[in-house]
Amino acid sequence: MTNTTESPILDPISIELLNALETADPSIAESMAAEAQRQQYTLELIASENHVSPAVMHTMGSWLTNKYAEGYPGKRYYGGCEHHDTIENIARDRAKELFGCTYANVQPHSGANANVAAFMALCKPGDTILSLPISSGGHLSHGLKPNFSGTFYNIESYELDSETETLDYDHIAARALETKPHMIICGYSAYSRTIDFKRFREIADSVGAYLMADIAHIAGLVAGGQHPSPFPHAHIVTTTTHKTLRGPRGGLIMTNDEEVAKLVDRKVFPGSQGGPLMHIIAAKAVAFGEALQPTFKTYAQKIVENATALADALVEQGYRLCSGGTDNHLMLVDLRPRDENLTGADAEDWLGTAGIVVNKNGIPNDPRKPMVTSGLRLGTAALTTRGLTAEDMRTVALMIDRVLVSGGDAQVCQRVNQEVRELCERYPLYGH
Repeated sequence: MTNTTESPILDPISIELLNALETADPSIAESMAAEAQRQQYTLELIASENHVSPAVMHTMGSWLTNKYAEGYPGKRYYGGCEHHDTIENIARDRAKELFGCTYANVQPHSGANANVAAFMALCKPGDTILSLPISSGGHLSHGLKPNFSGTFYNIESYELDSETETLDYDHIAARALETKPHMIICGYSAYSRTIDFKRFREIADSVGAYLMADIAHIAGLVAGGQHPSPFPHAHIVTTTTHKTLRGPRGGLIMTNDEEVAKLVDRKVFPGSQGGPLMHIIAAKAVAFGEALQPTFKTYAQKIVENATALADALVEQGYRLCSGGTDNHLMLVDLRPRDENLTGADAEDWLGTAGIVVNKNGIPNDPRKPMVTSGLRLGTAALTTRGLTAEDMRTVALMIDRVLVSGGDAQVCQRVNQEVRELCERYPLYGH
């Protein structure tokens, strides 16, 4: 078993857990310890991932997992839920305070589950929904054919401006008039610019459509004051609670409309889920509490500063950023100007060998297949959690470039991997 106690990469509770698990289930203990090592000694640049605090992490692994709590506080289908009611109410109240809204449902198991319930609440099967396709930065739950959204609803699309690779609101308005959607979706999986929620609401109102904002990626930036809020403009807001919000893996639905809130509650339970994951809801409450602290605003600001620094440094090395840069935590990097033969799949593999974790990602009008791609999607939330600075981002950019220019040369990857380990030791995972 990998000995995690030799290096201060774990908090005391985790060390006790692994020691106990080594006796109870050594195979799982070994893999968990290895994963702890991997996270400590790699640079996490996947835009949809982050590192939670020990308080959030261990709340997930608590005795709250032992209880069924179908229904809502005060209206459960099982007895013995009084403490779970308290916890869920705290989570809901903190979410409302954090995002400045009137209603919150904290039960969705994931962002996709939140979107299922939102669709069911506001639309009937066959209704027309207008969204950005996944190939241009949207999310699979916004209309991809194999997904529930593309299976049960009539999906129409709007596109980015072909030259600026940014949202073209006049085009979106024209598409809305043309398609007469029942709902319009904004909020994306790979879009690096600020979203004008007010303009989207004006477009939705012009055709009598609902506006849904999926802020899964930018929720932490919204909470931290680094991106405009979808409230009061969106009729319904969905999000994940991990990513920039730095909570457990889960979903959240919010609204200011009492009637929409009633529909949402019914479509979460019993419409699309059974018993809620109360251990995750408690961890959401802890994460929301952390995000309500003044330090979280500083954290969100540093995420954006680090993203700008990383983006600028990559441009200096000859890479092209889609839309020309970033306003938030992520950037979409077009690799072709640096090397026309370089693919996102190769870059992901080579950088992984060097200890830099990224994901390949298609760029707008990408000529390559989705499992190959011409780009990378990079994000700075996790590295900012560890404490890395804007100056460190420039160092990371140079590491990335050295690996990619070398064509994944084994010796170069090995040298960079050692430098990555040294950088990680300066910023231990639980030293932030």
